[in-house]
Amino acid sequence: MRIAVIGTGYVGLVAGTCFAESGNTVTCVDIDANKIRKLEEGILPIYEPGLEELLKRNVEDGRLSFTTDYAKAVPGAHAVFIAVGTPPDEDGSADLKYVLAAAESVAKHMTGYVVIVDKSTVPVGTARKVIAAVQKHAKHPFDVASNPEFLKEGAAIDDFLKPDRVVIGSESKRAADMMEELYAPFVRTGNPIIHMDIESAELTKYAANAMLATRISFMNEIANICTRVGANVDLVRKGIGSDARIGSRFLFAGLGYGGSCFPKDVQAIVKTSAQHGYDFRILQAVEEVNERQKRLLFDMVSQHFGGDLKGKRMAVWGLAFKPNTDDMREAPAIVVIEALLAAGATVRAYDPEAMHEAKERHFGDRIEYAENPMDALPGADALILITEWNEFRRPDFDAIKEKLRTPVIFDGRNIYRRKTLEEGGFRYYGIGT
Repeated sequence: MRIAVIGTGYVGLVAGTCFAESGNTVTCVDIDANKIRKLEEGILPIYEPGLEELLKRNVEDGRLSFTTDYAKAVPGAHAVFIAVGTPPDEDGSADLKYVLAAAESVAKHMTGYVVIVDKSTVPVGTARKVIAAVQKHAKHPFDVASNPEFLKEGAAIDDFLKPDRVVIGSESKRAADMMEELYAPFVRTGNPIIHMDIESAELTKYAANAMLATRISFMNEIANICTRVGANVDLVRKGIGSDARIGSRFLFAGLGYGGSCFPKDVQAIVKTSAQHGYDFRILQAVEEVNERQKRLLFDMVSQHFGGDLKGKRMAVWGLAFKPNTDDMREAPAIVVIEALLAAGATVRAYDPEAMHEAKERHFGDRIEYAENPMDALPGADALILITEWNEFRRPDFDAIKEKLRTPVIFDGRNIYRRKTLEEGGFRYYGIGT
């Protein structure tokens, strides 16, 4: 099948590469000429485990290509996936200008029947707007389908190639059949392809992310109660996670969620609800709790040092919003580090993948960047762990103690054992433990 993918961010690049891997001919389109040039050279704009190898193989085999020209990608395509950004507007609603602009460009270059697929996370009603935008210019028949993505950054390749489920929203049997054929190679083990109306498909993605975000904020609230009553949130998590009605996933306390999906999607569903006359109070609270949680670690640091951080030196491990990505969008590290700098502290940070992102887009030369985890420690008054990369989980604590000016660890992800560290002479701070 011939496929065009509009947008080469996380979703578009992963989708295009994985569709090519299953034998389709895929052309990815992006208006950023520099990004396309780098992709043609095999230089990826994002870090995603396994993506670089898969992309290069499919480019070499002639199944995957990149262009800035719709006229090279859309004519003859059986399906066109729109995977452009939908950033939050100032009021929290999703900005659809890139989606609608892409839809119009596709309409102008169609040469026959095509299924236009909304792959971007978009609010309910977007497909209707896409249909209207395409109808202004289309000279050929088309259908619009909603096919929300459920990719976790850091595990996106596996999520696409082995999906828990595939959601297809369409009012056309022709479009639904084509989409089912396209996804058939990925669900051979029996995981479902779920067909539904377009509006339900659009809402499904938001509902899924909002539920996961709610679980995170709920557990962070439980962690904060644990701190006050002397309970241990890790034990509480095990106690409730063993209940089959609840399950164990997304129950880890920490510094809150970040990234490109949860914050944006929670804001968007709250805004959509308000536009339809509904006050979604639970999700408003989820968002408020999350923003408060991001500052929690700074408050711990400040309290430990008596409210005076001027001249203090802090070592920070982890900048990305989660492990296995270089994405720092809405990352707790931004909130913590900005607060430290505002309080007069200096920061030396390390992250395996996100330091370029941190320097180019967030901190510049206002912080120092270490070459490795241990290089961040000499002379620091404390170690602050923000992102739970695997390489941080089993460090040499004796070496850490020697390098730190004072043996204090603030563990924002509860990956260390309080008893072990305290027996080793550290002062340890966790989240709800």
